[in-house]
Amino acid sequence: MAILAVNAGSSTLKFSIHPLQGQQVQPSVLTGSIQGLEPNGAPVLGWSFQGQQQTRQLPATAGDPFDQALHSLNQLLAGEVNAPAIQAIAHRVVHGGQDFSASVLVTEEVLSRLARLNSLAPLHQPHNLQGIRAFQKAFPATPQVACFDTAFHATLSEVDYSFALPQSLAGQGVRRYGFHGLSYQYIMGVLQQCSAQANGRVLMAHLGNGASLCAAREGRSCATTMGFSALDGLMMGTRSGSLDAGVLLYLLEQNWDHAQLQTLLYKQSGLLGVSGISADMRRLRADGSAVAQRAIDLFTYRVVRESGALVACMGGLDVLAFSGGIGEHDVMLRAQVCERLAWMGVALDPALNRQAIGDQVVAIHQPDSRVQVWVVPTDEGRVAAQEAARLI
Repeated sequence: MAILAVNAGSSTLKFSIHPLQGQQVQPSVLTGSIQGLEPNGAPVLGWSFQGQQQTRQLPATAGDPFDQALHSLNQLLAGEVNAPAIQAIAHRVVHGGQDFSASVLVTEEVLSRLARLNSLAPLHQPHNLQGIRAFQKAFPATPQVACFDTAFHATLSEVDYSFALPQSLAGQGVRRYGFHGLSYQYIMGVLQQCSAQANGRVLMAHLGNGASLCAAREGRSCATTMGFSALDGLMMGTRSGSLDAGVLLYLLEQNWDHAQLQTLLYKQSGLLGVSGISADMRRLRADGSAVAQRAIDLFTYRVVRESGALVACMGGLDVLAFSGGIGEHDVMLRAQVCERLAWMGVALDPALNRQAIGDQVVAIHQPDSRVQVWVVPTDEGRVAAQEAARLI
């Protein structure tokens, strides 16, 4: 038996199959994605199974592109790859709001309550829920489980999750929630297996197209850079990160409407907005222009600045961990961040840092470093699968 873990986006469906041994979820035996699910897109199914990678162009359909995609996925699982029988489907859902601080079995009531949060994560939440409904149709007899990126941060104290706003707004759910929780749950679990210091003061950096930091003590989230929405905190691929609210008031005075502001903050800012070139850090590194370097420098600066704030909340630092697409692969960024955090006791080993570009958990600090530094490739799908196995 196995759990199918999925992450549905606006134009992409990522999936992985995790076998069960007893109640323990194992590493994935099959991973893949279906790209091109946007309207009028050209869907492509790609997967990796037993070391073999394959891709296939899917036929276009006039109906819901997710329906065709899941029909093709069902065919793949039923025959071509000889996958284990699917016992449950675990869905990554970005926002659980105040109602959901742990994973839940999906019901119509659950979907209705989650849909009320769409405006808090417009790039993610509607597509996560669309994916759940599509899987309900394609796998009607299989339990569906919603696993929340906000759940890991349910341990935040009132001081950390509160805004300096009237209590009437707090009563409406206007507060900090935090995100990337499935990733942080996985990273913390790995660190606790690898290092005795991981039960101390840990700073985890999930750096990718979406980026955030999480401070944890005794394995529990105590502060994080993302807040009410997935806009807050660090500069990201196309998102602004923290922004003076006065900027938005100014733009409103310039007759900007809601749609324009949402597009600006979610899709036209960050690395893309500052550089005018790309949201992809790899492309900016290769570009070499002054504007590309400006975007890289600002991204790095924001990581360092927010790291200082979170370490102050913990009263020190024992372990620093990098993850996410940038954190796992950008050797230069890790070196620059660690150099600027050296006053905290961070001593990076340059050779180990250069070698840490694969998919392995690697320590990259010097033997005498007061702070351990790790690269931990994240696996949100495995965490979601474990949550589903626990519930069923």
